[in-house]
Amino acid sequence: MTDDPGIQARHAAGVLLNAALERRNGLDETLGKPPVSTLAPQDRAFARAVAMAALRRLGEIDAVLDGRLKRPPPPAVRTLMRIALAQTLSLGTPAFAAVSSAVKLAERDPATRPYKALVNAVLRGVGRDGFSAPDPVANFPDWLAARWRQTWGEAALQAMARAAIAEPPTDLSLKPSADGPALAEALEGELMSGDTVRTRRRGDLRDWPAFEAGDWWVQDAAAAVPARLLAAGPDHTVLDLCAAPGGKTLQLAATGARVTALDRSDKRLDRLRANLERTGLSAEVIATPAEAWDDPRTFDRVLLDAPCSATGTFRRNPEALRATRPADIGNLADVQHRLLDAAAARVAPGGRLVYCTCSLEREEGETQITAFLRRNDAFRTVPADPAAVGAPAEALTPEGWLRIVPGQWEDRGGLDGFFVAALERVD
Repeated sequence: MTDDPGIQARHAAGVLLNAALERRNGLDETLGKPPVSTLAPQDRAFARAVAMAALRRLGEIDAVLDGRLKRPPPPAVRTLMRIALAQTLSLGTPAFAAVSSAVKLAERDPATRPYKALVNAVLRGVGRDGFSAPDPVANFPDWLAARWRQTWGEAALQAMARAAIAEPPTDLSLKPSADGPALAEALEGELMSGDTVRTRRRGDLRDWPAFEAGDWWVQDAAAAVPARLLAAGPDHTVLDLCAAPGGKTLQLAATGARVTALDRSDKRLDRLRANLERTGLSAEVIATPAEAWDDPRTFDRVLLDAPCSATGTFRRNPEALRATRPADIGNLADVQHRLLDAAAARVAPGGRLVYCTCSLEREEGETQITAFLRRNDAFRTVPADPAAVGAPAEALTPEGWLRIVPGQWEDRGGLDGFFVAALERVD
């Protein structure tokens, strides 16, 4: 293997890309393993940026490659070319540098060496003729694009496609004690609706202002909406189900409520425990499956951020679209059904239940709540006020729920996709 850090970083980018395409959470898992973990920090960051750029523009990249290839090359060769085009298309890498590194990568591996002339010819041809990008909807898997076109319409689909190819800003949720305007200025960002700062700043979060002071944590602006809709306060007991990685738990703890956070994964709760310590907030943290929790307590407020297909998170996690299969949606809807009934049993009379998913699929949102209300006449919808919880006005549904779609607030940097419904126990 060459010792050139740039070549090693590009090789690692290909490893990350393939891991993301092979399995859900593959990219995050591979970041902690060689050859990625052994890179210098700046090279590791570059490898991740290249892989993410390739994932965001994969449909466009493959369309350009397929227009120049007479027959499909071996997967390893396609990976080299995907990585090279991602650099020039999204990261501003000069074409000659991307081509040169791709040819060097092809040459170092016996499996790809016979194809180095093909790699060179195809990439130089693209560089010479320019990248004639197809419809950005091509970056979505065909079956998802068809679903979303039918469900949300062509204009929304096009806005989602534009959101998918742009690197999103970083959103930070602030503690109530933090000075929002001052922090927004220090972080080179803007204070959004609610208590969210949005910034284009990059680099190690630990070096950002007020990180050590615990004044903020990373959380997409849309992901901060459900906890606000729960309307928890110092007099309330709160149960946060499926709590990891914990952004909503931190929001709830910051209200002064007495919070119990459950998740089936003790390992995923480690991040929550670390953030509770850093921010000086407190919550009871329990590693156990929500539907099997053997505890008699009921709560004034219950939040269920249910496991889902996560198709609404493609701005930050483009690999989620490649990992999701049509059958997953029905399987997850069954899980959500069981969890929703378990959550409802934990709501005290007069209490509030908020259900949310970061999915764009109606089966995991609107359909789920419609069916729940039909079988639970003890609950009724609490109509949402979008402005009060930091959601776009157009997210409000006729039923009083919130349907946040990527592409809303497009001029401000967009949002992840979420469905959120607040219900009150009235029996």
